[in-house]
Amino acid sequence: MALKIGKTERYIHDVLESKGAMFFMDLDPVDYKTPDEAVKVGVASAENGADIILIGGSTGAQGDLLDYVTKNIKDKIGGSVPIVLFPGNIATLTKHADAVYFMSLLNARNPYWLIQAHMLSAGIVKGMGIEALPTGYIVVAPGGTVGWVADANLVPREKPKIAASLALAGEYLGQRLIVTDAGANPQLMGYGHVPLEMIRMVRSAISVPYVVGGGIRTEQELRNVISAGADAVQIGTALEKTDGAKNLVKAFAKAVKEEGAKKLKK
Repeated sequence: MALKIGKTERYIHDVLESKGAMFFMDLDPVDYKTPDEAVKVGVASAENGADIILIGGSTGAQGDLLDYVTKNIKDKIGGSVPIVLFPGNIATLTKHADAVYFMSLLNARNPYWLIQAHMLSAGIVKGMGIEALPTGYIVVAPGGTVGWVADANLVPREKPKIAASLALAGEYLGQRLIVTDAGANPQLMGYGHVPLEMIRMVRSAISVPYVVGGGIRTEQELRNVISAGADAVQIGTALEKTDGAKNLVKAFAKAVKEEGAKKLKK
């Protein structure tokens, strides 16, 4: 028997069917000066066009900090959009979230990130009553912090077929979301977001929703990524400053809506 489709996964499919594309606001509480500042940006994102609020990070997003930020965002937005955990490890869990990327790192060197962390956390997820979203996660060079922490066998940017094959394998293994991620702020290492040719090739290989994250900083980059085949974009670093976050979210949300409409017409 297949895992039952839950409320958040159904929401993703419904939004993609009606809008053609989605905007996931990726919030790492550790990257903000205070927890309240993280809450403020998360709430502003939910109120100004983000379709999902992702909360998590590769280091430190856990315990009281994670509980506080997640609960306060949820209380303030009143369930208007789902809050999904983007875990860095088994401690990135809180009962205040709606769902969690239950993700296997498909290009992991260490089996811990393929299945062992999942075994350790599955019972906790079930006990908390949060929805598990089976997710295949692929880290593309340069990889950033997540690439280092997970000791990922980074997919070379000039090898899109590798990413496409990993994504298809993930779908065949039962993962119902695929995420490719270049890591936070790849521009620091002279790179940009996941290459467009790679996005096109992954999209052509799979039939499940496809999310692209890491390095998307401008409205035009967002448009290019969706046009290349992404169903959703994951944006975090560009929104980490409270000042101007509201207007930037509005601009990103508008661009997602317009590019999604174009996809629906094809």
